[in-house]
Amino acid sequence: MKVSSIYNCTEVINIVGDDSVVFNNIVFDSRKVTENDLFVAVKGYSVDGHQYISKAIALGCSVVVCEQMPYEEYKNITFVLVKDSSVALGQIASAYYRNPSSELKIIGVTGTNGKTTIATLLYQLFAHLGYESGLLGTVANYIGSKKLSSTHTTPDPVTLNALLRDMVDAGCEFCFMEVSSHAIHQNRIAGVNFKGGVFTNITHDHLDYHKTFSAYIAAKKAFFDSLPKNAFAITNADDKNGMIMMQNCKAQVKTYSIRAMADFKAKIIESMIEGMQLQINNKELWTPFVGKFNAQNLLAVYGVALSLNQEEDEVLLAISKLNAVDGRFQTIRSNNGITAVVDYAHTPDALINVVETINQIRNTEQNLITVVGAGGDRDATKRPEMAKAAVSGSDKVVLTSDNPRSEDPQAIINDMMKGVDGADGLRVLSIADRKEAIKTACILARPGDIILVAGKGHEDYQEIKGVKYPFDDREIIKEIFELI
Repeated sequence: MKVSSIYNCTEVINIVGDDSVVFNNIVFDSRKVTENDLFVAVKGYSVDGHQYISKAIALGCSVVVCEQMPYEEYKNITFVLVKDSSVALGQIASAYYRNPSSELKIIGVTGTNGKTTIATLLYQLFAHLGYESGLLGTVANYIGSKKLSSTHTTPDPVTLNALLRDMVDAGCEFCFMEVSSHAIHQNRIAGVNFKGGVFTNITHDHLDYHKTFSAYIAAKKAFFDSLPKNAFAITNADDKNGMIMMQNCKAQVKTYSIRAMADFKAKIIESMIEGMQLQINNKELWTPFVGKFNAQNLLAVYGVALSLNQEEDEVLLAISKLNAVDGRFQTIRSNNGITAVVDYAHTPDALINVVETINQIRNTEQNLITVVGAGGDRDATKRPEMAKAAVSGSDKVVLTSDNPRSEDPQAIINDMMKGVDGADGLRVLSIADRKEAIKTACILARPGDIILVAGKGHEDYQEIKGVKYPFDDREIIKEIFELI
């Protein structure tokens, strides 16, 4: 790609040097620079790429995109001065890969909880409807039926546009992607054309990064503010911030709800551990999903499909065939009648939703034993709320480690215990070793009881002191169930 073409894709303040230079690759990590690359110096959350311009040049880059010129003088290097290099990175990456998002119908899903479920179910649904689609999310990325590993909820701009180009080349018509608040704030989606957006909900999370809840809301809202007039935005009217997200949205706004009037409305007719009978816009169907939060997720999926001009009866039939997403209210049964539910719930609100769902379907003779932890090196203010959410609806609670990362697991548990009041402490055990915690819950359970193991869901590792050890809640439960 020629430097002069950057004028056409992002706002350039000035180009110093030869704008006829052709560069090979776009790089924003100086350690990955090779000969004749374009290096974008991005001011990140903890590191400023401008500090590594000299290193990038030493490794052979021929073009530098930056917000301020370095003090040193460099010969035979072209500098592209821009207002915001994080925005420029996305826009240049999009142009480099021949604007793949303009050839796809891309739907972005954002919110605290439900992103993975909604994006994945949309991918499943459109496969049932006969379309080739792509999926970008927390659990995995897909290009058609080809599965790729995922390292971030939303990839960096270069990886993102490379994946979108691969989707176009593979014949995909749609792409369903999770859009995290980090990605919005860091401009990772700059240069991407969205056909539609979905807002799920917003609750206490990521305050270690955003610092305040209002800043967290603003990050999510910025996604909808940026949607074009010819796009659609679907929001959860049951969330108190659902309409706030739409205040400056230029796209066509639609709503979904299980409680109030909305464009897309659902009612739970019957619910049990195996699934629920659901009424969507006055038409009934059976689904293997359980709970109000999943009724909302399915409504969002239904709303997107209809907004993409799919036939309603075909959509409802396809919804009834959808399968649970890995680690989202996934059930495992023991031979003696104990049911374990594995769920990714790692925020207070998500945990409350799962606990309430189980309480709505269990009978008075069934105990609920909840195993839960909280991640290290993350928002510590939610730790007491996690414990409080677990204790409020469970008969017994086992507090344990999640991904402690660099922190002491017991110190995290001690933070969680601050959310447990007086007598409630008698129902709480503290076992830092996660496997032992799950084993203890299984031993305490009687036939018919339900064990909720929350927080890690689909994850197949546990991160301790910078090392990821193999650990899958589901496999641990199956192993223990074979022994009891």
